[in-house]
Amino acid sequence: MPNFKLDDREIPFEPGETIIRAAQKAGIDIPHYCWHAGLSVAANCRMCLVEILPPPGRPAMLLDILAWDADKQEYLPQKKPKLVPSCQQAAADGMVVKSQTSEHVDVARAAVQELLLLNHPVDCPICDQAGECRLQDYWLEHQGTKKRMRDEPVHKPKAVVFGPTIVYDAERCILCTRCVRVSEELAKDPVLSVRERGNLGEIVVAPGRQLDHPYTLMTEYVCPVGALTSIDFRFKARVWFLRSTRTVCTGCATGCNSFSDFDPRNQKVYRYRPRENLAVNKFWMCDDGMLDHRRIHEGRVLEARIAGAAAAVPTALAKAAELLAKADPSSTAVVLSAEHSNEDNFALLSLAKAFGISDVYQSARPAGQGDDILRHPDKNPNTAGVAALGKASGLKTFVEFVEAIRGGKARTVIALGSATPTGGGAAALSDVKNLIAISTHEGPFVERASVVLPASSWAEADGTFVNAKGMSQESEKAVTPQGSSKPAFRLLAELAALAGKPFAWKKLAELRAAMAPAAPRSVPPESASLGAE
Repeated sequence: MPNFKLDDREIPFEPGETIIRAAQKAGIDIPHYCWHAGLSVAANCRMCLVEILPPPGRPAMLLDILAWDADKQEYLPQKKPKLVPSCQQAAADGMVVKSQTSEHVDVARAAVQELLLLNHPVDCPICDQAGECRLQDYWLEHQGTKKRMRDEPVHKPKAVVFGPTIVYDAERCILCTRCVRVSEELAKDPVLSVRERGNLGEIVVAPGRQLDHPYTLMTEYVCPVGALTSIDFRFKARVWFLRSTRTVCTGCATGCNSFSDFDPRNQKVYRYRPRENLAVNKFWMCDDGMLDHRRIHEGRVLEARIAGAAAAVPTALAKAAELLAKADPSSTAVVLSAEHSNEDNFALLSLAKAFGISDVYQSARPAGQGDDILRHPDKNPNTAGVAALGKASGLKTFVEFVEAIRGGKARTVIALGSATPTGGGAAALSDVKNLIAISTHEGPFVERASVVLPASSWAEADGTFVNAKGMSQESEKAVTPQGSSKPAFRLLAELAALAGKPFAWKKLAELRAAMAPAAPRSVPPESASLGAE
């Protein structure tokens, strides 16, 4: 693999890669605002300028400039090397690049910072971007001086509602045009553009339109300053209080890699952010996925129930074990869930095997709208995983489950998950004599259950999900289980033990070892992430 030298460090690169991308993959940050690995090159912020040393025997390209001489109190002619934007310059084998070790680069970056901050409001205490703002970070690194301009700054529109998800502050905007390129290149909807020039420039929405395509939150995510803010996250939390966990989006079968940002003080997840995985979602997530964190805290089943009345979890488990012990295996069915992880579904299959239950069905959230970018019509994160696990058991559809109920072949049911098809599918559950629901959210199963066991959400337990491409991906636990809920696989293990048929495994690692022959190989989150911005 070819290499170039960056500040005395050898950097490998793929042919065609730019200096900044190769440096980023090597874990080195070359300061930048407008560049993003997933977007076209704009090269308009000039923050990523670097100095490229000429090959031996070839003179450097020098530019004539005027520089201020503090002793003589006048501008004197000088020469400096021509700096190039590293976002635009292709890497070449043997190239020698100076970034942090060039005084010319330091001067240029400080000048860029000062220019950007001439009219920028100093409202950091109330800005949602505070704590993860590139203007703040680079001011400390490359400028660190007070503003010299004493004139009244240019004032622009503030708190402009661009659409149902985004608010825009033109005074904070540095016109990097990332948001414009996201709309045009990712969402294929060029609804944003730049109006005016120079210090009068601002981002505007096309006349008669609003920013409402399915990837609007990506425009906010790529914004390097506080110009674009998400209505969902706006003024909800301070980022320095948040912690991040590597997770997998459960909004659809694409299985986008994500970060779950939560506050450990109140154990609440405040937002999702995309986590780079070039094989799955590249650098992006859709709005539906990024807002799916709300379901972690909304519509939850947090307490156990017996015949609709609140009960302690041990009491509900004992009642479920009693019902299970009395049930005839030939008229008992289990319902797996494409919403839940492989671990949860494998535990339910293990329970079915232990009790000689041969009828295995599947429930799922109904299909929705998809596109050719990221959104998948299958709104379940683990359809492929359930299919692989249930193959040996002759997995049947929910339609067949309804037929079994009406034919009297499913008198006792142990169901995982919350979602069932609408209409007759939900109504048929009333004919089940004993329904044990292990659910995270309210739904038809919970409404008609004899016993309800509260299952933790995907954010409250480690789990494995298989996306539509057949890739098995691990999602890490972010917050502690809410209320009295527990991971479904733990509830099933306790249920099996109370019913006198304990599982061979007790710990998560033992469960995964037992599950390995039936499940696709898992991809750990660290191997799937290349370091997203």
